[in-house]
Amino acid sequence: MDTTRTPAGEAPFTYPVEVRYMEVDQQGVVFNGWYLTWFDQAMMHFLAHRGLAYESMMARGYDVQLIHNQTTWRPAVRWLEPVEVAFAASRFGTTSFDLDFSVRVGSEERVTGRTTYVVVATDGSGKRPIPAVLREALAPLTPLIGG
Repeated sequence: MDTTRTPAGEAPFTYPVEVRYMEVDQQGVVFNGWYLTWFDQAMMHFLAHRGLAYESMMARGYDVQLIHNQTTWRPAVRWLEPVEVAFAASRFGTTSFDLDFSVRVGSEERVTGRTTYVVVATDGSGKRPIPAVLREALAPLTPLIGG
């Protein structure tokens, strides 16, 4: 399932992951907690690719926090397999947004996840509306459903 559509002429964004030995558990597969790390890394690298470095967001007084995740594991990812993480923005609310993630080995989708992030102020004062610059950075990532 290809989950992303990008502007005409722009290649889909994927984040390559090198599966490190320390990420593999006694079952010989990537431990489940690492997928959330990969999801966050993919988002941060995409934002930087779109001109919004994470440090810049923080300097502007906002950050994002994960508030919900739903992940489905299929065939497990193993050590040294070539992994790419693709994702799409699937929902924008007032203060939160959802990203859908696809972890792939070659053309085979191994793990999918939907993560809800909420925008918060860096001063600890709570939720904030999604800044236009963040919404615009994520806007090219739209689901293919119905498209």
